[in-house]
Amino acid sequence: MKKTINKIGLYILAMTFMPISGCIEPIDVTFEDFESALVVEATITNKVEQQKVVLTRTYKFEDDGPSAESSARVRVIGGSNTYVFQENAAGIYTSEQMFAAQPNTSYQLIIETQDGRTYSSSEVQLTQTTQIDDLRVERITNDGGEEGIGVFVDSFDPTGNSVNYRYEYEETYKIVAPFWSPIGLERTPVDEATQICDVRKIPDEKSKETCFATDFSNSIIQASTVDLSEDRVSNFRVRFINRDNYIISHRYSILVRQYIQSNEAFTFYETLNEFSGSDSFFSETQPGFLEGNISSDQSRNEKVLGYFDVASVSEERIFLNYDDFFPGEDLPPYVDPCQLSSPPLSTPGIPPRCILAIQADLGVVSYAGDNDSGGSTEGPFFVVPSVCGDCTEIGKVEIPEFWIE
Repeated sequence: MKKTINKIGLYILAMTFMPISGCIEPIDVTFEDFESALVVEATITNKVEQQKVVLTRTYKFEDDGPSAESSARVRVIGGSNTYVFQENAAGIYTSEQMFAAQPNTSYQLIIETQDGRTYSSSEVQLTQTTQIDDLRVERITNDGGEEGIGVFVDSFDPTGNSVNYRYEYEETYKIVAPFWSPIGLERTPVDEATQICDVRKIPDEKSKETCFATDFSNSIIQASTVDLSEDRVSNFRVRFINRDNYIISHRYSILVRQYIQSNEAFTFYETLNEFSGSDSFFSETQPGFLEGNISSDQSRNEKVLGYFDVASVSEERIFLNYDDFFPGEDLPPYVDPCQLSSPPLSTPGIPPRCILAIQADLGVVSYAGDNDSGGSTEGPFFVVPSVCGDCTEIGKVEIPEFWIE
């Protein structure tokens, strides 16, 4: 008999596995039957690496987000080997040693939480290995009429055993702060100030002009060839980027991972994707409990959300420049409009209130030039929001090891 789950638990599962990046209009909803449940996200691959398991707990609408399940004992048993996982960050467990899933070997996930409860998955074997044949980028217009670039993948399994494909991507991009300057601003020390709320220029040794940032896919991307004449994924789009998105302004790279899934894993993620839609969540007919392959060893009635997957993976990376697809055209707008302003040093009144000095103290503005012709309501300097003059507000200065100019 299938279990049932309340709406909040279902929503939490979808949010945990597929975070929503857009805005959600708040609604006033109260659930009196909320039940905390362990949420497990674990995919072991045939790539030699430190494998990862993520453990969290379901949460209520009024909470900020899922809470990490810390201090658990996590291990994966594969054949005669046992792989122990350590918690490196809250709720994130990585294997102590690098390993890769092997064919014809059954793997099982075992979890013991800090309260002594144990959970185990069904035994899972590695899926068929199939490589990405081609990863490419094209200038396109999507179904919504938006112009941009599409990232497409091709794959083919002549044996016809792959069938179920899931994709993830990791995108890295260069950021250039449009108003970076080697000059910064600071409040003038009292013993050196020539006027109240005085601000002076100084060498800026902290702000950086060029940075790099990395984002990860946050949706479930799947393809199936079950209804096709051959096991071929052709011209499948895994990513669309609007031409006005600043992440492709200077240089952009995307790493696409292709997982081959079992029928059970494919169905789980497909159903999870359907549940995550607001129409499904708030519909009159509510679906039942999304049952994975992990259960409590103490009680069949305890809800455990998630799936332990052992999947072969293939990955490819590609680089692009904006000019490759939009030659001679203006770059996309920066992440911030970067409007110039010239805040006064202080406001009129007794006592006056410092304006620019406070902004400099808080580090919320960057120097953008001298204001030599400012009016009575303006200050001596032009400034912009700090993100416009310091790329470390949204990126890191370290160049990724894989980066190629």
